[in-house]
Amino acid sequence: MTNAPHDDLRKFASSPCYADEMRNEPYGRGELLSLLNELLKSERAGARGLNELSKRPHPPELVALLQALAQDEGRFCVMLRGHIKRLGGIPSDATGTFFEKLITREGLGAQISLLDRGQSAVVRMLAEMLPRLQDDDLYTDLQEMHDVHVVNIEKANQQVAPFVESE
Repeated sequence: MTNAPHDDLRKFASSPCYADEMRNEPYGRGELLSLLNELLKSERAGARGLNELSKRPHPPELVALLQALAQDEGRFCVMLRGHIKRLGGIPSDATGTFFEKLITREGLGAQISLLDRGQSAVVRMLAEMLPRLQDDDLYTDLQEMHDVHVVNIEKANQQVAPFVESE
């Protein structure tokens, strides 16, 4: 059997086998700063929204949960701003659209459901980012952010359920 004239080119063609290698390629500075600013806007929206929700008439234990979640979101805003500056970027002062959506949503159940979707989106984004990070400090902080969001989603779902059922 003879080789076709272009058989040698085929061995260099893209393959699903190489997809993981391509996905794990390190971020360029601009791409990384853009993603960090997106996370910052999302965290700011979450912090503001949770803070606003905690001011509404809710049982004290629910207010405490909302305030604790808002505090985590605020802490991650500070962390993200620090990394953006350290990497030579300019932290965004914008707040993501999630804030308006959250505070205008009617009913605690709908608000918590939206909060869950927003937190889950951040978890997915972080999970996609982590394998491509080469900066150990940033990796450590974003892994913690990921893990805290996973725990907070579970906390919110468990602790808010009784209040949502009584609506």
